[in-house]
This record gives sequence, structure tokens and C-alpha cells, in this order.
Amino acid sequence: MADLLGVTKKKHKVTIIGSGNWGTTIAKVVAENTQQYPNLFEENVQMWVFEEEVMVPLSSKHYDPDSPLCNKPQKLSKLINELHENVKYLPTIDLPKNVIANPSLQDSVKESTILVFNLPHQFIPKVCQELQGKIVPYARGISCIKGVEVSEKGIKLLADMISERLGIYCGALSGANIATEVALEKYSETTVAYDPPSIDSRQPSPTGSPTGSQVNLASPTPEKKDYEGSHRKQVVLQPLPHDYPALSHENMRKLFHRPYFHARLVDDVAGVSLGGALKNIVALGAGFVDGLGWGDNAKAAIMRVGIQEEVKFGKTFFAESARVSTFTEESCGVADVITSCMGGRNFRCAKMSVERGVSINDVERTELNGQKLQGTSTAYEVNAFLKGQGMEKEFPLFTAIYNILEGTYEPADLPDLLVADQ
Repeated sequence: MADLLGVTKKKHKVTIIGSGNWGTTIAKVVAENTQQYPNLFEENVQMWVFEEEVMVPLSSKHYDPDSPLCNKPQKLSKLINELHENVKYLPTIDLPKNVIANPSLQDSVKESTILVFNLPHQFIPKVCQELQGKIVPYARGISCIKGVEVSEKGIKLLADMISERLGIYCGALSGANIATEVALEKYSETTVAYDPPSIDSRQPSPTGSPTGSQVNLASPTPEKKDYEGSHRKQVVLQPLPHDYPALSHENMRKLFHRPYFHARLVDDVAGVSLGGALKNIVALGAGFVDGLGWGDNAKAAIMRVGIQEEVKFGKTFFAESARVSTFTEESCGVADVITSCMGGRNFRCAKMSVERGVSINDVERTELNGQKLQGTSTAYEVNAFLKGQGMEKEFPLFTAIYNILEGTYEPADLPDLLVADQ
């Protein structure tokens, strides 16, 4: 417990679960801050690496034909720990020496009180299954994974998916954050949604469960049905022991804020999560009109309607938690829309599809080296959900993008399809 001066005996250990482009970037940010705040955090930051063998590129500053590291494929975790660089997913960026790459998921989270999730969303179920019973019961999470799980039956926030599967509170981080720019320490902002659970009494929420969560995190009440009819699992939290520093907004900000990466704290997990997912649909629309050569006015119009529909989606389906200001004032909302509609890969691929006169699926196959666009899958999922709710006409842009992807309409039809917005 804390002594009379408020100094706690234990420090938070942090694990980054994921080591791709964005995961490695977040590991860099967090590791710099654990060095800066040794009274709050253990210095070493574990980073779980999905192990693979890679070659040090000939173009790498670390390449030396006489080095045993460079004459045959090496385990990625070994290269990260010896070269202090992720030569495959974040090349040329120096990592702090306190970033420790660990190929063992279970070992990487041992005794960690803060788990930062940063991996493709389709791996969440498998990773959480492996983590069950292997983490401290009072751990707290932050999901840096953009997106939501949407189906005809309903919507699930990825943070809530993690929370339900692991029995921990999980917040979210999202914003206008192109990973390479953040890693190069170019100025940007992010939004961190974290509302300290009331059971963590050192920094309680005003009432009940965290306001940004769609999962019951505080009291052992019976399983409930939410608006879409799917069951929400009960999650009963274990309190954070008092001998750890409080995970207040102030201390969570210290974990993520850097001079080049400004973190703003909110408690709206739903709004932050939705902004990170829905903006990809908007970016497709901006790419379509840019490919047509319609200029900046057209892109601005798509952005405006897109932000309006994001707000409406949050108010309609997450009325108790999503806040308008999250979409209109925070990096995870309006700023992420702007960035995604100026140069993100959803924008670029949509633009190329119009310019080349081919489907966006063809562009995806030729340009993304096997990766998939989030915008197309999200557009289909959101449309299936809206159709199930009988609300396609209430969201003309989201519906128009789906119909263009389906080939029912052409990008040039967008202005007519948005008349319902009036």
C-alpha cells in the first residue's frame, strides 16, 4: 500500500501485445515514458512478437555481410533485441533499449498490470483465449485496434470483446495516427478513452461502471440484452491493489503522451472505437470523388456528411455512452476522418480504382501485398447491420458506399445518392 507520503511500493509493468508497424510504434512511445516516469512504471516494456524468421535487408544500416545476423534468416525477436529496430515492420526507426521483444505471449504478460493490445482484430479471440488465467486478475487494458465487430445481429466494441474474454476493464486509443509519422516523431495527437472503474477506489468514476463501456463492469447483475438483442456478458472486476499507483487520467496520460504525440484523455470508449472504424468508409467516398477529379470541395462535402453520419450512428446505437464531442472535437473523430481522406490506404485504393476503371478489389490485390482494406469490410458489415435495423436510408453515405462497392451505382452517382442527407 502507499506510505504516508502517498508513495506506492509497486510499479506498473506494461506489455504491448503486438509488434507490427503500429504496435512497435506504440512500444517506442510507451518505453520512452516508462523511462521518464520510473516512480510509476517498470522501465522495461515487454512487446509480444508473433515469431517469424526474417533477413536483415541489404538496405538496412545494420546490414554487414560478415555479421552472423545478416547471412541467414533470423528470428524477428532476436533481431529486435540485438539491433533495437524492427527491421521488417518499422525499419530505420531506433527503438529504446528497454523495449524487450518476447515471442512467448504468456511470458510477456507475466505480472503485467497494463496490457496494450495492438494486433489485427481477427486475432483477438485466439490471443485472449491464450491469455485466460495467465494475467493478473486486476490488469487493465487499452485497445489500440481500430474497428468494431459488426454483423446483422449487432455491434461489439473491440475493447468490450477483450474485457469480456479476460474479465478486465479495457479502454481504447485511436486518432489521426499514421504509424510511421508518429515513429519519426512528427507532431500528432491521439485520443485515449479510459474511465477508471469505480472499484479502483483511488480514482473512482462518479457512478457505476465506466461510462464509455457497453459491458457491465461493476456489479454482479444478471446478464442483460442490449439494443440489438445480443447478450452482453457480465464482467466482475478485481480491484487494482492500493500498493500500485492509481490509473487515473493523469497517469494514463503519462504512459502515452510525448512532446511529439499529444494524448487527450476522455471516457467515451464507444465514441473512440466507432470513430476509428467508421472513418474508413468515409475515406472510400473521398477517394472515389478524388479519383473523378472533382477537387477539394467534393472531398470536404464527403467528410462533412461522413462526420455527421458517425455522430448519428453513435447517438442511435450507443446513446448511453457515445458523445457528440468525441466525433467533432477529438483526434479519434474529425482529425482521423481528415487524415484518412487525405492519404490513407482506403482513400488511395478507392482513388486508384476510379482512375484505372477497375474494381477496388482488383486494386487491393495488386497494391496491398495480401493485406485487406478495412474500409470495404466495414462498409459491408455496417450495411448488413443497418439493413437488419431497417435504417439504410438514415445513413445515405454509408449506404451509397456499399452500393458502389456492389456495382449497383457508380462513384459519379454520389451527389444524387446523398440527396437523402438534405
